[in-house]
Amino acid sequence: MSLANSVLAVNDDLPIRTNLPVHSGKVRSVYWLTEEDSRRLIEEKGYDVASDAPLAIMVISDRISAFDCIWRGEGDVRGVPGKGAALNAISNHWFKLFKEQGLADSHILDIPHPFVWIVQKAKPVMIEAICRQYITGSMWRSYEKGEREFCGIQLPDGLKKDQKLPELLMTPSTKGILKGIPGVPEVDDVNITRSDIENNFAAFNLRSKEDIAEYERLLSEGFEVISKALADIDQVFVDTKFEFGFVTDKAGNEKLIYMDEVGTPDSSRIWDGEKYRAGEIVENSKEGFRQMLLNHFPDPDILLNKDRFDERVALARDNELPIEVLQQVSDTYVGIAEKVTGQKLVLSDNPKAEIIKVLKEEYGLID
Repeated sequence: MSLANSVLAVNDDLPIRTNLPVHSGKVRSVYWLTEEDSRRLIEEKGYDVASDAPLAIMVISDRISAFDCIWRGEGDVRGVPGKGAALNAISNHWFKLFKEQGLADSHILDIPHPFVWIVQKAKPVMIEAICRQYITGSMWRSYEKGEREFCGIQLPDGLKKDQKLPELLMTPSTKGILKGIPGVPEVDDVNITRSDIENNFAAFNLRSKEDIAEYERLLSEGFEVISKALADIDQVFVDTKFEFGFVTDKAGNEKLIYMDEVGTPDSSRIWDGEKYRAGEIVENSKEGFRQMLLNHFPDPDILLNKDRFDERVALARDNELPIEVLQQVSDTYVGIAEKVTGQKLVLSDNPKAEIIKVLKEEYGLID
């Protein structure tokens, strides 16, 4: 089978029974199940959720986004072989570890296939919860220009690029466009301070100020769990993004959970430990792909300048990347997934056919 066929590039056309439009993001598509199917699965499978909780099928793809654009390779290869399975495997591993160590549950109820999650609907906390252990990327660029305050936190002078920070920094930003918060611009992904959250907790879908401390605890402890596990395989956990939401369990308890994905090469920076100690940065995350794009095109400002977004979209649309570039990205994702999980990642020649088969035969969600 050709490389193009083995890549799951389109994931919003599966014949899953739903009466709502399929929501398709940059990488995942979400199919909301009918009320009847949600209730049936909760009863049949014994999920620890309220009997009337809405469930969804979340299907990952092999698409790769960077700088808010989707990129493709030569020969109409519209994704990275193994990327979807690698992301899911890594997230599954960390979510399981969090639960085992008593941190919190996740939105995932079941994993029918390496590309598929059955998830419960959560009320999202409207905060992109970002943790930084090293100064690099956009933070370093701002620091180098003289900025010292980040999300209300003051950094000392004299820091060097890529060095470990004195302490773990939580630098939150808005998730989506939030309106009516004093001093917070009505745009997506804008930096906020802890005071912004404290003074407007309801606008962020938090129930009380006490929830702020809980979200910060899950953020810092989750970061520490992943950081320690990665150190065991000589990888450096540099920074990451967490997302949280509220759900109600079978007993009627409302609780804060992890959602989206955690500790993946898409949502985190991960460096090779041996190379870092030798003074070299080797990325085991999507950051390597971003750097390749910046080096690949003659005018990298198009990728970095928000005012040139239309040009950026055209760049991604009109340029096929060399297959060897996509293969390098595949090697990075599959390699780190196998290191994290300690298991060989088994890739499929036809993931779509496998997904349809299992959702039809074992879950009764396809007619």
